[in-house]
Amino acid sequence: MLELKRVDSDDLDFRKLVAMLDIELAERDGEDNAFYSQFNSLDAIRSAVLAYAEGQAIACGAIKYFEEGVREVKRMFVLPAHRGKGVAKQVLAALEAWALEQGSTRCVLETGKRQPEAIRLYAKCGYSQIPNYGQYIGVDNSVCFEKILMPERR
Repeated sequence: MLELKRVDSDDLDFRKLVAMLDIELAERDGEDNAFYSQFNSLDAIRSAVLAYAEGQAIACGAIKYFEEGVREVKRMFVLPAHRGKGVAKQVLAALEAWALEQGSTRCVLETGKRQPEAIRLYAKCGYSQIPNYGQYIGVDNSVCFEKILMPERR
């Protein structure tokens, strides 16, 4: 049974998972990693979700303010042993629900062409590719997405 928990960037489990994410991204991105890491500071992250299985933190994701009505999805990571089991989808859905609670109607995100699993996840979860935004404009390895958030109907 998966347990989802809302935390902020000071949470130790969140920081441990992000450290593992950073190692993986450094391996995948090589010399491009320095460019990307400058935009991944945890300082601006106040809304993160952790996924626990049997008491162990196995996945994380976060959202941060991007602009009025928009949150940016950041720091998505699932431990390798737990990938392919729908954990990332659940974390992403929890982040989207939280974004709605914060008054957002849209989420945006950036990922890299060297993360094909992430690209597939976002497409499966209803994200559409958009032109690169902000610091990612003109960056060949970057792929940007957006999703219009719809409140649940009851």
